[in-house]
Amino acid sequence: MAQSKETEAEQERERFADRVLRIAEDAIYWSIAILLFAGSVVLIAAQVNLMLQLRSAPAAQIMLELLDGLLLVFIFVELLYAVRTSLRSRELVAEPFLIVGILACIKEIVVVSVDAAKLLDKGPEFARAIVQVGVLGGLVLVLAIAIFVLRLQRRGADHMRDKPDDDS
Repeated sequence: MAQSKETEAEQERERFADRVLRIAEDAIYWSIAILLFAGSVVLIAAQVNLMLQLRSAPAAQIMLELLDGLLLVFIFVELLYAVRTSLRSRELVAEPFLIVGILACIKEIVVVSVDAAKLLDKGPEFARAIVQVGVLGGLVLVLAIAIFVLRLQRRGADHMRDKPDDDS
């Protein structure tokens, strides 16, 4: 009987600790979500301000700067989605982070490509920039394949869960 009371008390302490840690985890996730949201708003405002400042600049420069900033906003929003998914499902989902990786690579490809165009007459520097674009492109492909495999795996798991037992 004494053993049973000790076990119940220990289980109650574990449940209490679990609740406290869950609340702390939620508070951290919410803090991250708020900061990501605020960062997204600030980045959008900065992009509007940048467009107004660059009115007299060449259109190509304006579009490059705008695309660079907006891809960063997409990264923030995708990270916000990852946090929201983690809060809802209580597990870390890999796909949003893979998408962030793809967006970051695309952002760098755009920037390096524009810089590479300016390096056409500088052989080794141009070659280095082209190799960098190639590596980033390969990384986009690898991350896209990883997302595809994750989705296939999820679809297979959902199919197995929905499939009725043959034994009945």
